[in-house]
Amino acid sequence: MKTVLLILSAILILATFIPVIKKDYWTFRVFDYPRFQKITLSLMILILWLVFGVENNPLHIAAFSGLIISVLFLAYQVFPFTPFAKKMIKDSTGDTGYNFSVMVINVYQENQQYQKVIDLLKKEKPDLFLLVETDQEWADQMTDFKKGYPFFIEIPKDNTYGMLFYSKIKISEEYVRYLIEEDVPSIEVTLDDPKLGEMTIYALHPTPPVPSENTKSTERDAEILMVGKKVKKLHKPVLVLGDLNDVGWSHTSELFLKVSGMLDPRRGRGMFSTFHAKYFFMRWPLDHIFVSKHFTLKSLRLHPNIGSDHFPISGHFTLNPVNKNEGLKATLSDKLEAKEKIKKA
Repeated sequence: MKTVLLILSAILILATFIPVIKKDYWTFRVFDYPRFQKITLSLMILILWLVFGVENNPLHIAAFSGLIISVLFLAYQVFPFTPFAKKMIKDSTGDTGYNFSVMVINVYQENQQYQKVIDLLKKEKPDLFLLVETDQEWADQMTDFKKGYPFFIEIPKDNTYGMLFYSKIKISEEYVRYLIEEDVPSIEVTLDDPKLGEMTIYALHPTPPVPSENTKSTERDAEILMVGKKVKKLHKPVLVLGDLNDVGWSHTSELFLKVSGMLDPRRGRGMFSTFHAKYFFMRWPLDHIFVSKHFTLKSLRLHPNIGSDHFPISGHFTLNPVNKNEGLKATLSDKLEAKEKIKKA
């Protein structure tokens, strides 16, 4: 049994510290995702070591000590995404009337449970929503929403990178861009509302670093950071949303927050894991709604499964420029790293 514990301990220790190596290959980056799972498994193995006893030999001591260090390291990384941490975006207080809601849904292209998505949208009535992994059939199913959402951008695709964006708020400018890869679109729009004023929204769905899609995270990281640099130049309310195929605690996500000045509503509230909807133990937050410092948060919610491998997520925000939000600061090293990652792609 102790031999098994030694092997499991070695695997978990390696899985914990492999992501520290800043390599773009999927074999390194895939270990960014399951940090909560690694903490749970490491704690279980530590308990088993205590049950079966740690012998006074170098291998046993190294395995036990390594697991303790791993748990502490992972806890440090995950802690900002618990309700015990400081909230990056402050709660909305009172009702200024400058409120709006947004929903992001990765529908899973092969999913044919269209009515579940339609029913959810009709029930929640977000002011704007983004659907990703949408082909022409998904676009056709959304036709009725064009009455209540007269401003929309539809980019149906058969390669799982289609996007559908619908808004009750007037779109004054719109761009469909292919920032890094020629078959992976992104959306940039400027909304113009009498109460909210001008607001820019970027919708993204970069490729993930997995063998079936892309063996490296280079393109994903570059697309996220390229938008981050664009956002930094704006001096008005901004949202960046979509399935970013990256978790909020990854090095790239943190670098994005630093170079863009954007805020993550998950920090100080919880993980709100959106993927994988069908496997409860293998879940992490891939779908995001990042906002600029101009907003406070009324609510952040996950919604029931709609037949996809992702749960829908929605946020209800208040435009409140005078607040105590605190973002992350970029150092010169951070800026140079972001520039290099973009150049590399």
